[in-house]
Amino acid sequence: MPHISISAATATAGQQAEQGAYLAVPVPTADRPGPWPGVILVHDAFGPGDDMQEQADWLAAAGYVALMPDLFQGRSWVRCVKGVFQQLAAQRGPVFDRIEAARARLADRADCTGSVGVIGYCMGGGFALVLAGRPGYDVASVNYGPLPRNLDEVLGGACPIVASYGGKDTGLKGAAANLRAAVERVEATADIKEYPDAGHGFINRLKIPSPLPTLMRIAGVGYDHDSAADAKRRILTFFDQHLSLG
Repeated sequence: MPHISISAATATAGQQAEQGAYLAVPVPTADRPGPWPGVILVHDAFGPGDDMQEQADWLAAAGYVALMPDLFQGRSWVRCVKGVFQQLAAQRGPVFDRIEAARARLADRADCTGSVGVIGYCMGGGFALVLAGRPGYDVASVNYGPLPRNLDEVLGGACPIVASYGGKDTGLKGAAANLRAAVERVEATADIKEYPDAGHGFINRLKIPSPLPTLMRIAGVGYDHDSAADAKRRILTFFDQHLSLG
C-alpha cells in the first residue's frame, strides 16, 4: 500500500508517536530488479497532496524507493505551516525527528540499498538543504528552498547538492547566486541553476482551492513546463551520479 505508518521518537524519552507517510516503490525490471536506493521527499508548505505524491511516483519510476513523511500529521497546512517553518529556521524540533525516523525506516527496508538521498520543494527544499549537511544522506535536491542564515556552516561537509531556482521568484531573489557563492567558499559539490522564465514552485502542479490560484499567478508562482522538465532531468542525472542505483 502507498500509505504507511512510521514510529518516531517524541521529545519525551521513551515515548513513540505514529506518523503517516506516502511510499512509492519501483517496478522491478530486468536491468533494475532491486533493491534500489532510497529518497526521502520533504513536501512543500501545502502538505503531502496529490502533486507531492506524483513527485514521489516520478522518483519511483526512475528507480528509487521514495518515502514522504507527513510533517503535518494529517492536519491542515493552515494550522501547521507556521510552526514547521519555525522549526526549519531553528534547524531543530519534532519535524526533524519525524524526517529522521522516515530516513532510518527507508534505509532499513529490504528493497532499499541503504543509500538515501533527500529532495524537497519550497519549504521542503529548505529542509533538504539543512539535511544535506547532516549524516545519513548521499545526495540532496533543493528546489526553490529558502537559505539558512548560517549557510556556510550548513554546507560544511554537505553531501552533493543539485539546486533549482526561478529567476522570477521575488521571494527568493538572489538565492541561487548566494548558494553558488557559498558552495564555492566551502568547496562543496553542487549543480545550481536559476531558470530566468520561472517563478516559485515551477516544478509543481498545485491544486489549491480558490482564490489562492489567482493570487499565486499574480505573485508569479506556478508551474513552468520547460523549466520543470530541465530541472527534473538534472535531478535524475545528478542522483544517478551520486546515489548508486545498485
